[in-house]
Amino acid sequence: MDTKIENMRENPHFLSNFTPKYAKMNATTTYHTPVLLSESVDLLAIDPDGTYVDLTFGGGGHSRHILSKLSERGRLYSFDQDPDAKANCPDDPRFHFVESNFRFLRGALRYRGVEQVDGILADLGVSSHHFDCTERGFSFRGEAPLDMRMNYRNGRSAADVVNEADAETLTRIFGEWGEIDTPYKAANCIVRARAAAPILTTAQLVEAVAPCTPRKDESKFLTKLFQALRIEVNGEMEALKMALEQSLKMLRPGGRLSVISYHSLEDRLVKNFMRNGTFAAQAEKDFFGRSTTPWQLVTRKAVAPSAEEIERNPRSRSARLRAAEKL
Repeated sequence: MDTKIENMRENPHFLSNFTPKYAKMNATTTYHTPVLLSESVDLLAIDPDGTYVDLTFGGGGHSRHILSKLSERGRLYSFDQDPDAKANCPDDPRFHFVESNFRFLRGALRYRGVEQVDGILADLGVSSHHFDCTERGFSFRGEAPLDMRMNYRNGRSAADVVNEADAETLTRIFGEWGEIDTPYKAANCIVRARAAAPILTTAQLVEAVAPCTPRKDESKFLTKLFQALRIEVNGEMEALKMALEQSLKMLRPGGRLSVISYHSLEDRLVKNFMRNGTFAAQAEKDFFGRSTTPWQLVTRKAVAPSAEEIERNPRSRSARLRAAEKL
């Protein structure tokens, strides 16, 4: 490993050893405003006595809405890998918090004695808490440690990726996960900047890519750049694929999957999986040319937030909701 990177690890501000000050939330802080709340839960067609899963607990808005529709016999299992989310758990015997990445959906439920469920909901993307909590490093506005880990106890930080990945790897990350038009330019800017000094903060990263940042679309470019790093750091697309595949195994026939996505990469995976049962654009067919999809679409087109919701919560504007029923 490069000596400069090794020295970084001795720096108390290096993110792999970073112990956040934000582990305990202020009780008055709004963790996250749930998006498409009624629409996403209504599409589950809740059975009051059923067993349901919220793959992205966050602030608990969707989970509480599901609980409001369950009887005393109903159960809800809510996943979140971020330890901060535990502060939002309701005191309800029907509710079970699972501190885990949703990529471990099937194993975590079977460990708890759950073999099949009636519905699964996922609100993908980053919660308002992560953007608003500057120390997490998800936003390019302001200066913060370059972290971006959903679970700050595990794995590589964005600082690790930015300072250790070669130009070819960074180009792939920015092109594949950020869909940036000229990803190699951003990669080369970072490689040149880190040769002079390690890139440890969000502001330093913004400064490093300044030479290739388009002035007219600065915000859009930086949003894509930070999105790409966040997806890479957290393995988001792989985790989503794993969760979708396992949801098919966990749902009973007639059970429903309701998913809210926020960018084209997520929505494309969800759309293809619900239409075709695979992540390919075309459905698999049997010997007679008939589609073998295991799903019945509940939403023919993606459901978008209303104008009123976007006005109340501008961050909801890119949300797209899709739902399907297992055959």
